[in-house]
Amino acid sequence: MNKLHFAIGVFLLLGNSVSAQTKRLDLEQIFGSKPSLTKPIATIEGWADSQHYIEHDVQTGRTYQVHIKTGERKPYTPPPASDVEVYLQDKDVFIRQGTGAPKQLTHSPEVEEKNPTLSPDNQYVAFTRKNDLYAVRVTDGHEIRYTSDATDVIYNGWASWVYYEEILGRSSNYRAFWWSPNSKTIAFMRFDDTRVPMFPIYNATGQHGFLEQTRYPKAGDPNPEVRVGFVPVEGGNVVWADFDEEADQYFGQPYWSYDSNNLMVQWMNRDQTDLKFYQVDPLAGSKREIYHEHQDSWIDLSHEERITYLKDNKHYILKSDQTGWAHYYLYKLDGTLMNPITSGKWQVSSLELVDEKNKVIYFTARKEQSTTVDLYRVDYNGQNLKRLTFGDYTHQVAVAPDGKHFITTYSNVSTPPKVALLDNRGKLVQELADSQADDFSDYLYGKTEMVTIPTPDGYQLPAVITWPTDFDKTKPHPVIFSIYGGPDAGTVRNTWKGTANQHWANEGIIQISVDHRASGHFGKEGVALMHRNLGHWEMIDYSTAAKWLKSKPWVAKDKLLITGHSYGGYMTCLALTKGADYFDYGIAGAPVTSWELYDTHYTERYMDTPQDNPEGYKNGSVLTYVNQYKGRLRIMHGDIDDNVHMQNTIQLVDALTNRDQPFELMIYPGSRHGFSREKSAYDSKERFRFYYQYLLEKPVPPSLR
Repeated sequence: MNKLHFAIGVFLLLGNSVSAQTKRLDLEQIFGSKPSLTKPIATIEGWADSQHYIEHDVQTGRTYQVHIKTGERKPYTPPPASDVEVYLQDKDVFIRQGTGAPKQLTHSPEVEEKNPTLSPDNQYVAFTRKNDLYAVRVTDGHEIRYTSDATDVIYNGWASWVYYEEILGRSSNYRAFWWSPNSKTIAFMRFDDTRVPMFPIYNATGQHGFLEQTRYPKAGDPNPEVRVGFVPVEGGNVVWADFDEEADQYFGQPYWSYDSNNLMVQWMNRDQTDLKFYQVDPLAGSKREIYHEHQDSWIDLSHEERITYLKDNKHYILKSDQTGWAHYYLYKLDGTLMNPITSGKWQVSSLELVDEKNKVIYFTARKEQSTTVDLYRVDYNGQNLKRLTFGDYTHQVAVAPDGKHFITTYSNVSTPPKVALLDNRGKLVQELADSQADDFSDYLYGKTEMVTIPTPDGYQLPAVITWPTDFDKTKPHPVIFSIYGGPDAGTVRNTWKGTANQHWANEGIIQISVDHRASGHFGKEGVALMHRNLGHWEMIDYSTAAKWLKSKPWVAKDKLLITGHSYGGYMTCLALTKGADYFDYGIAGAPVTSWELYDTHYTERYMDTPQDNPEGYKNGSVLTYVNQYKGRLRIMHGDIDDNVHMQNTIQLVDALTNRDQPFELMIYPGSRHGFSREKSAYDSKERFRFYYQYLLEKPVPPSLR
């Protein structure tokens, strides 16, 4: 607490010494249409090879490869991943080899093929058609049908919605089949949505509109039944993995072994407390358990980098937060733990390079501070851990393929991005670029600062504040409090924030973001506190931050606005109901308003089912606290949001109108969970209007209308 007061005191003292700062940012500079505090620099896009890094010139749009020793720049053309291109045209699959003419492989214009995927040997293209799995042979166009039982609720190789959204990810585009490395087998998932309830979404397009009907399992509902199958490339009987199709279970992203002899299948129970890895024989379907992890709270099945197979075909690296902190572990393929590679009360972030020759891994982690990211190296056996980056910065790194050099693009809240080349001992080789404008020191602008806010029970909540340009500590200022708030989804990072926040700084508004105790800064130990009580600790910590702010003479006591989208929209609605004694205004985008209205996999991971945890669902619902509503809330939602259904907003609107409470509502037609470009422009103007009306109590300037 003393450090925080000292930091703010230093800022206030320095704020009086601005005689040299004579220029202010205008709107064009603030919104990026002309230069301001920074100048354009090339972006680093990786490495062409161990001696050449790749940079993209943002001004010319050209990409170059640059020699690390001589600095020689040559135009860079990325090598094709394959000289074979597969694509869809007029619903059919086409292939182009090298510079040759395209060749049509399928001929079914009445129905679209989906997710055409080339086999590793370039001899086949697999795809789904009307929810069945097919392949076509490239040489002669011979079509192979692997499954034939698809219906409107049974899908082979095409994911059920909840798997697409929560497990395989939207980047999968619903694809649920995987080629073996030797191109001889396709593994796929079969989904049966028969028992999954249908959720209708009305699209008002045209004269009559139409319904989108999605099998969407809400918390406590039946999930799809899933099987894992294998088919030989030339066709034949499906071999089913030895799992009970009717069990309440989930399957995660599978991984083929390098030799194609088995598929590693991730299995999890409905409660999401037990994760098992099975080696499955694609010829027999038999399985062998090689790993079992249990956590009393939950395990995140969609955890990135869960498994990294090594090319020695003997080991893999596991990423797990089973100790309360995310770390790496070295395992044999048979599931034998060799040793932890990292450990301690800090979090690894991402695996950047595995140097198998020297048995070293390079990885990023939030070790020095939870708000910064650094690069480290460590031996396979966990010895010789070394930080390779420097300073109080957040580093975005690209490691050379041989591990001998890396490039970092680094910044913090007071330092615009810089780029440097270092070796694998952390020695600086060369500063490559600095985005700070030559006249940076001439500008008077709102400074940004990292602070912490103490809680009564001993947490130090990380926060980032942008102060008004003409900050006067003797006068009260309005506050914009921006949040997301989801589990392990913190947004407070010590990075350069650009100039988009400077308009409100010029208008005298304090801008702050705060992360709560379960946002990831305190490891899985902190995140697990949310188990069975979403909304509880978040609201306690955000209210603590609001009380801390309003205790300051430089904060207006009736002008604290909170805003967020999705989970942030949920927290905003909760702040204007359950937390209405501390928050005055809110702008909520696409909010969940009651957790039984959201999907099984995400919601039950944290809350268990409504049947098992009725009190937790009640306490976590915005609707429970509508009688405590006060202030002014603006709610926005896309009318065809297929993720957080507009149903959430409608039920909150119903409760507010029944109680004759004032609020603002905007429904954006044709928008899903994110608003379309046209609607986003309108939404920005309305956000400006709301800030000026309630926080500044003056009209929107003509230049912003």
